[in-house]
Amino acid sequence: MLQALSNPLVTGGISVVVAVLLTLLVRGFARKFDFVARPKSDRWHKRPTAMLGGAALFSTTLLMYAAFVPKTQESLIILAAGTFLFLVGLLDDILNIKPYQKLVGQLFGAVIVVGYGMKLPLTGYELLDIWITVFWLIGITNAINLLDNMDGLAAGIAAIGALSLALGFAANGQTAEVMLVSVFIGALVGFLIFNFNPASIFMGDCGSMFVGFILASSVLLGQTGGRSRGIFSILAVPVLILFVPIFDTTFVTVLRKMWGRKASQGGRDHTSHRLVALGLSERSAVLMIYGFSVCAGVLSLIVGKIETSQSLALIVFFTIVLSIIGVYLSKVKVYEEREEELASKNNAVFAFIVNVSYKRRIFEVFLDTLLITLSYYTAYLLLFGSFESGGNWELFIDTLPMLIVLKLFAFLAAGVYRGLWRYTSIGDFITFTKGVVIGSVLSVVAVLLIYRFQNFSRAVFVLDGIILLLGVVGSRLAFRLFRELLPIAHRNEGRRVLIYGAGDGGEMILRELRNNPKWNYQPVGFIDDDPLKKDKVINGLRVFDSNGSLLELCDEKDVQEILISSSRIRPESLQKIRRMCRESNIELKRAELKIEPVDFE
Repeated sequence: MLQALSNPLVTGGISVVVAVLLTLLVRGFARKFDFVARPKSDRWHKRPTAMLGGAALFSTTLLMYAAFVPKTQESLIILAAGTFLFLVGLLDDILNIKPYQKLVGQLFGAVIVVGYGMKLPLTGYELLDIWITVFWLIGITNAINLLDNMDGLAAGIAAIGALSLALGFAANGQTAEVMLVSVFIGALVGFLIFNFNPASIFMGDCGSMFVGFILASSVLLGQTGGRSRGIFSILAVPVLILFVPIFDTTFVTVLRKMWGRKASQGGRDHTSHRLVALGLSERSAVLMIYGFSVCAGVLSLIVGKIETSQSLALIVFFTIVLSIIGVYLSKVKVYEEREEELASKNNAVFAFIVNVSYKRRIFEVFLDTLLITLSYYTAYLLLFGSFESGGNWELFIDTLPMLIVLKLFAFLAAGVYRGLWRYTSIGDFITFTKGVVIGSVLSVVAVLLIYRFQNFSRAVFVLDGIILLLGVVGSRLAFRLFRELLPIAHRNEGRRVLIYGAGDGGEMILRELRNNPKWNYQPVGFIDDDPLKKDKVINGLRVFDSNGSLLELCDEKDVQEILISSSRIRPESLQKIRRMCRESNIELKRAELKIEPVDFE
């Protein structure tokens, strides 16, 4: 029996049950005494919801720790500081204290932890490491607080991050730490049952501050006892485990500063809100962010086991992917047009950044610099396996700045920076190929003239060019991919319509209807006279045979209108459609591209 209770899976399961019971108890208490979060204009939830769920999380963690977790000085200190942060958050939930007062409380909690010798050993200078650790603890605590903006988001992300921590501790043989984190995960999962959409209880500041601080400080347990594996693992692993809250906090802070808003104020401009604005449901948005967190957690486990050179390449690639996603989401409108106008007029920083970002293509140049570096780096890794032999690292470092300059010049000369990402086409692919080929040729010539190709492998430059082309094309196609994968907010709204004609005209009409909300149409399929097109799929919509029973098809699809896109429709087919539309009370319209003169008077 005692052996079973020392199993982290068993204690985690018990923790889930305890958290469920305590959450029910806290929810009833909050409703009875009116500790309820009511909808506000700057908040996401739309109905009154019980608060103080953090009390269930805190109580479960404390009770399970007291009963089952082996006691260590480090864990006792962490829970003591976490208790203090819980009380500060509870005070804020009840009395709504000022932000600076919460910050003082967070600082005090961080001082408790570092005062007992727990810190991130990054620099070798104790005082500097202490300040970095304090910043880490306060930063992650506030990141989880900001992430608590949609049902189930903060609790789920915290559980995934804690699971990554537990697996890392298990791999290092840190039994006591695994047990501590397992009861914490159980508390989060039990609470999440009631906090996932539609949530019946929120954790409140008492919960988000406790959860964020426990997560941040638990990371420090992996740096004690001589278990760390060097500066890269010390830094990369914890950052990856908590990458999602770090990314969201950075993303929101930068954009709010651009808009002249306070970073600490509430708002509907987080990553989750922007995904919903694109057309995802709340649950889908949260689950997608869960997926990002799982990827980051898996990457943290991989980084801890492979060579630094390989880890660095993976992290740069992951950062590039999330950067592209961030730029795409930043274009999603979450503010009113009036606010945008005021921000551009009153905030010089906003106006400058918008001008630089969108007119001067600074972001594209930055991204391409990363891609050039990553492709060159990866080419060396694939050919030689590492940088530890043959002076490869010295060759890479010596030539990298030159290659960046030459390839960026080639991209500029080839016209890479003239296109718009969302409209990337085959013509752009040819332009990208020209830019990469010219850049590779210039690089080879430069290396030949300067270094006479001594100790250089020509295969590196060939492989580098191939990888770079894939990276450039992939990054530009990313926006079109997002547009296809993510639903458009109005796509499932409006009048249901069939498009007659599955040719180029029909496809053009489909794109216009989907991308232009003012038309208020929901395309449900195509119909066409060509039997060879029957049952084919165009942009996710099926092509139906016009010679079949159109009446049954319209009834099945609940069609309200038919749009004729083809100018070559047969008279007998047109008469058939007219008759069917008249009998079924379905509107029949013709959609076409018009070129008309402009009246100057």
